[in-house]
Amino acid sequence: MRVVAVTIALRPHDQLAEPLARSHLLEGMAHWIEPHPTGIYVRPADAWIDPSIPRERALVTHGHADHARGGHGHVWATRETLAIMGLRYGTASGTTVGYGEEIRLGGVTIRYVPAGHVLGSAQIVLTHAGERVVVTGDYKRRPDPTCPPFEPVPCDIFVTEATFGLPVFRHPDTGSEIDRLLAALHANPDRSVLVGAYALGKAQRVICELRARGHSDPIYLHGAMERMCALYAELGVEMGDLRPATGVAAKDIRGAIVVAPPSALNDRWSRRLPDPITAMASGWMRVRQRARQKNVELPLILSDHADWDELTDTIREVAPTETWITHGREEALLHWCMTHQIRARALALVGRDDEEEEG
Repeated sequence: MRVVAVTIALRPHDQLAEPLARSHLLEGMAHWIEPHPTGIYVRPADAWIDPSIPRERALVTHGHADHARGGHGHVWATRETLAIMGLRYGTASGTTVGYGEEIRLGGVTIRYVPAGHVLGSAQIVLTHAGERVVVTGDYKRRPDPTCPPFEPVPCDIFVTEATFGLPVFRHPDTGSEIDRLLAALHANPDRSVLVGAYALGKAQRVICELRARGHSDPIYLHGAMERMCALYAELGVEMGDLRPATGVAAKDIRGAIVVAPPSALNDRWSRRLPDPITAMASGWMRVRQRARQKNVELPLILSDHADWDELTDTIREVAPTETWITHGREEALLHWCMTHQIRARALALVGRDDEEEEG
């Protein structure tokens, strides 16, 4: 059986619908699957993968807004992703697909396997006409207490994201970054530590990693974090004592950790906190200029995407004949593949802009 793996990230409001030029990009690709700027179309199933505009039938890898949009007629996703979409977009028609479960649409066998990105994230494995296509979505290889780990699928053709596709991006040990956060907290008992973290995935991971390092004190939340953290708890992710930060006296937050969206680090909301140490959890914090631009005092290199070594190790592990690269720093990963005698090309797919919050 021929195996093809696909990863794509899409610009949320791109309205183009014509398929990419087959003669330019799709030579050797399964004829029944078509990448468009607005999503991947699975022709025999008459379904779209992670479409950025409303479609009648959508297969969704995970809940981030560039992959999961509202307005679809029917959605197939994991239970957790459907719950996240319900919270963000309201009640929608959806069919739950558990990890390892198989469904069939129009002669295509579809199976979801963990991607290790955020709660509910999945790779979508499609089998049809003697070929297998694996749509990996965003993924990481580091352990994450909030979701199952990535499961590699051997491939003949592997199309990978390259969010951190430069050798400079080698993420440090997660525990060491959390220890740096706790050290700053303990060294400044009269201050608070304000951690900027994306509301879906990163915030909950930071909280769970803190608990794993023995931090059992209450953690305070910006209002924008409360509903998603409550949903994670409902879905079985234990995060300990979480409290709203709004309305709490400054003196009661001294020596405490507060988790907020990155946009709140330097706005009026943060000024009520007791002399906060500003921190931000993102793979982009490897770039010092980005930390300075955000006025981040404590950059925490904590990413939900694969770093350079994990990207290259994954390519080695799936052992493709050919690698297709999109979404990020294609040139460096393309060069690496060529030097390792792996056929590779960069795809001209429309990808989202760099987002520090989701790094």
